[in-house]
Amino acid sequence: MGSLGNNLYEGVNSSVESVTRPAHCDAISQQIRTFIQMRTNLKVVDNSGAKRVMCIQSLRGKKGARLGDMIIGSVKEAQPRGKVKKGEVVYGVVVRAAMKKGRNDGSEIQFDDNAIVLVNNKGELIGTRVFGPVPHELRKKKHLKILALAEHIV
Repeated sequence: MGSLGNNLYEGVNSSVESVTRPAHCDAISQQIRTFIQMRTNLKVVDNSGAKRVMCIQSLRGKKGARLGDMIIGSVKEAQPRGKVKKGEVVYGVVVRAAMKKGRNDGSEIQFDDNAIVLVNNKGELIGTRVFGPVPHELRKKKHLKILALAEHIV
């Protein structure tokens, strides 16, 4: 009986050792990066006073917004003495998106977070500074003022 128990134990060990999962298949740790759509939280990267905005509507199309697109959002967090207050409905331009975007030269650009710069309904900037990297694709979308104020153009 002792030998039978040892054989069972060895069989269990060998089966446990042979079962391995590749790291890229782990569904829990992998995050799907998609369009910026309704209820997406975005970081505000200008000095308008808002810290975090939730997207209410994408002005691009049904799927959602990408780099350089306009959105309508609601301010969820704001600094105490800023130009915008919590609860205000604001317009914004997406300057960083976690979704990959292909470029003409074959490379792809992808950021770690979703970020916007707040603008008024005419498209003029509310803040006077833009923090962090900004892609040069904004030039095609006619957001030259954002590129002029940006710290770093990628």
